[in-house]
Amino acid sequence: MPVARRWAYLDHAAVSPLPEPARQAIVRWAEEAATVGDVAWKGWSQQVEQLRLAAARWVGADPEEIALVGSTTEGITLVAEGFPWKEGDNVVTLADEFPSNQYPWLNLADRGVETRRVRTDGGRVDMDRLAEAIDRRTGIVTVSWVGYASGWRNDLDRLAALAHERGALLFVDAIQGLGAFDLDVRRTPIDFFAADGHKWMLGPEGAGLFFVRRRHLDLLRPIGVGWSSVVHARDYDRIELRLKPSASRYEGGSRNMAGLIGLGESVRLLSRLGAGAIQRRVLEITDLACRRLQRLGAIIHSDRSSRHKSGIVSFEVPGCDPSTVRRRCLDARVVLSCRGGRLRISPHGYNSEEDIDRLIAVVAACQRAG
Repeated sequence: MPVARRWAYLDHAAVSPLPEPARQAIVRWAEEAATVGDVAWKGWSQQVEQLRLAAARWVGADPEEIALVGSTTEGITLVAEGFPWKEGDNVVTLADEFPSNQYPWLNLADRGVETRRVRTDGGRVDMDRLAEAIDRRTGIVTVSWVGYASGWRNDLDRLAALAHERGALLFVDAIQGLGAFDLDVRRTPIDFFAADGHKWMLGPEGAGLFFVRRRHLDLLRPIGVGWSSVVHARDYDRIELRLKPSASRYEGGSRNMAGLIGLGESVRLLSRLGAGAIQRRVLEITDLACRRLQRLGAIIHSDRSSRHKSGIVSFEVPGCDPSTVRRRCLDARVVLSCRGGRLRISPHGYNSEEDIDRLIAVVAACQRAG
């Protein structure tokens, strides 16, 4: 990670820096695009398809269940707009979900679909409260794997069981978990997920993954149908709406080649390292940060129990303004965010104890300065 040479980068829940293999792949693409143009297009397309294969192996899916999308929002919209809603149906979500996992569902109101926003307790999800909101007219339960502000990590197996036993399907906004935590859709029966690559997957913005379980392919009406949606995608003179029998039917048209090629390198890197090893390191480094912060008197707001802790830690430093702490951190080349009036760190598996030392030094200096 080139960023680690100068920065203590603790902000992967916002936008990740690129690993060297992804940087090199994007630079190669740019060089080819500038010097030979579409002569290299076939090779780019093959690299993009290699991402689909690598991503499918990584999460235990079939390649036909993976679509390559431009954002988490795009994946959410594929389900929100493609699901066969009837007037009087409802979707259940959490009141403090990231906006992208609320607006596409709220946008269904003019079709008579209610969005039920279940409150949480400072990000902590009450499963009984969630269950009470689900009824026979619930089509989709849509929840983030990890809360972007609180860092609360949901038990996906438990959520899937809760939705399915009530006849609903489960959509997971996976952007704050995928890349840091292990997911195998063969074991965990979620129905859909979407995640842009620019956070824990260490990829560029505008390149992400959408998973749809094979049996739901014909359930979702494709939106944004284009030349790439049909089985004869390269035969431009043949106009016949025969959709591909795979999730690539949802991809529509031209893709972000550079971004997807870069994401492919990042996914392969994460796959080689292993999800289990990354997960252990992410939890280890965040546990260390919590202990060090608490010694300074900081208040940790994220749930750090073994079942729910994640790579996101929300905290406050009594007597210190969060925006001032963040500004001083940036001056010291320590990167973190402010969310919901609190400070938020989100280190990845490559972050070191020295990175936490640098954070602690800035926080301590802010305390002394008052």
